[in-house]
Amino acid sequence: MSNAREHEAPPPFAHVVFDCDSTLSAIEGIDELAHEHRAEIARLTERAMAGELRLEEVYGRRLELARPTAARIAALGRHYVDTCVPGARETVRALQGLGKRVSILSGGVRPAVMVLARHLGIAGEEVFAVELFHREDGTYDGYDQLSALTRDDGKPRILERFGAPRAIALVGDGATDLRCAPAVGRFIAFAGVVARANVVSAAAHVVRENDLRATLPFLLTPAERALVATIPTSARP
Repeated sequence: MSNAREHEAPPPFAHVVFDCDSTLSAIEGIDELAHEHRAEIARLTERAMAGELRLEEVYGRRLELARPTAARIAALGRHYVDTCVPGARETVRALQGLGKRVSILSGGVRPAVMVLARHLGIAGEEVFAVELFHREDGTYDGYDQLSALTRDDGKPRILERFGAPRAIALVGDGATDLRCAPAVGRFIAFAGVVARANVVSAAAHVVRENDLRATLPFLLTPAERALVATIPTSARP
């Protein structure tokens, strides 16, 4: 996707957007919900993130196989926190300390992603993910099929709502993140958890370290990086 190398804008960025799975956290949430269908669901996830299948071809199918209860979704949220990528909290705090808007844009399920967002200090209104429904007894009752985030072109459509595309930077690992490159000022491929060949080869900026702080040189100006370094220890991330 050559467009990932076009539409480039240099820092500073007023708004930084992160994917969740394999970016802020080291897991793919839907795979963790799979139980006895884990191998099949993981294959579908990998093919979608590699761009071999459209997300809309696999999204509902994976959830129907998993049929996650409310208790399993709560457990997934805790697992997101337990597997948080090194440097994620520090990175978010550094960006927020510079007055930047920080969001999560994910095809994951919102109740679980919200748990990670709270851990990272990201407000609920800055979490864009897919709502899940449960009956009173906690059994699975479907998902928001109208959510743009269940489709391949969903993330760019959400980004359009933010406005000022050149002021936005996005960090992610999958094909749906790479698709956002023309809609933002800068796309950074995070390969610290999974290096997806299709994404890494097309991205202008790639971070291979398993530490989200390694994205900061691509997100900040030299002056901003110097300012982060001068924050008093008690207030530093």
